[in-house]
Amino acid sequence: MKKTIAIIGGGASALALASMLNESLFDTTIYERQATLGRKFLVAGDGGFNLTHGEDLEDFLPRYTVPISNNSSNQNIENSFRNFTNIDTRDWLKSIGIETFIGSSNRVFPTKGIKPIEVLNAILSVLKNKQIKLKTKCFWQGWNAQNELIMLQNGVEKAIKADIVVFSLGGASWTKTGSDGTWTSYFEEKGISTVPFQASNCAYKIAWSNTFLAKSEGKSLKNIALKCSDKVKKGEVVVTKFGLEGGAIYALSPAIREQLNEHQKATIFMDLKPVLSVADIINKLTEKNNKPLTTLLKEQLHLPDAAVALLKNQLTKEEFIHIPTLATLIKNIPLSITAAAPIDEAISTVGGIPFDEVDEHFQLKKLPNHYVIGEMLDWDAPTGGYLLQACFSMGAYVAKLLNNCD
Repeated sequence: MKKTIAIIGGGASALALASMLNESLFDTTIYERQATLGRKFLVAGDGGFNLTHGEDLEDFLPRYTVPISNNSSNQNIENSFRNFTNIDTRDWLKSIGIETFIGSSNRVFPTKGIKPIEVLNAILSVLKNKQIKLKTKCFWQGWNAQNELIMLQNGVEKAIKADIVVFSLGGASWTKTGSDGTWTSYFEEKGISTVPFQASNCAYKIAWSNTFLAKSEGKSLKNIALKCSDKVKKGEVVVTKFGLEGGAIYALSPAIREQLNEHQKATIFMDLKPVLSVADIINKLTEKNNKPLTTLLKEQLHLPDAAVALLKNQLTKEEFIHIPTLATLIKNIPLSITAAAPIDEAISTVGGIPFDEVDEHFQLKKLPNHYVIGEMLDWDAPTGGYLLQACFSMGAYVAKLLNNCD
């Protein structure tokens, strides 16, 4: 006789799990609070559907971190990733008709012309063929006294009993997709600890002058490097009225968040010319010193207007005209961050259930046969395919475990 599995939530980790479960062993139902599955999966594709990253295994793993507020490690993520790597993700997608390619940034995308909805539909087709039941507009409301799941659908409460329950409820960003983190209270009622959610991979607040914003708002600073504590990230950022956003600053989220939590402010340092040394810059600015410095910055260092405006915003007039000081600051401009963007505007969140509440197989220690996967666990990763890959890996790992245990 088949065992019953209830999957609560219909995001990326749930989709991977369900698509890889052995349908001859399990009668599986996905319960999703939205009208359709994979809402955040689709939203993630708005800016280019980055499915995973193409770098080597040993370079991939250090991208994942567990916040210092959590006493556990990222061993669960490593185990799941080694079981289902970025190569496995591409092979799996290919097996369901989705070809991928590695872009110039080493990120992995669907072959040009394939839209996010087509990727989702290919996965949903697998679920249909496996006869997995999909129940939408179902709100999980915790457990009853018999440890049955309380599900609210169309205003009617119903108790759901399943042999195995897998939670894939997401974090707390992008509430329009159903990922709002309100589920934490139900776990706390069961004595399962949770960590407050915080924004990650988000914009950070910097108090720009009105003069600088008038010239630079919406402008990109490309080929720069940012440093926070001992972490350095090369890439690109965009100047906004709020502060800075973009891949380079997103990747520093753990270090920035640590400083904000401890000091209510954080300091990052921007290198406008990572390929040049201070000495190189001094030489370039002095060899044609008959020209105005602003002109030299643009002609000799190829700094864009926004970069020049940033220097003028952050430096005194005396610092700007003193070439050794200017050169040093071009390589190391301090910027003060006072806050992260609102959590609902973040690409991802940290917080949720700490890893020390689950065993090495993602099973809740205090609730046997209940598993937790995806962003509802307390872990962090930069953008670039790492977030989605971890969700795929966790789902695939638990599917393999259940298939082999039965």
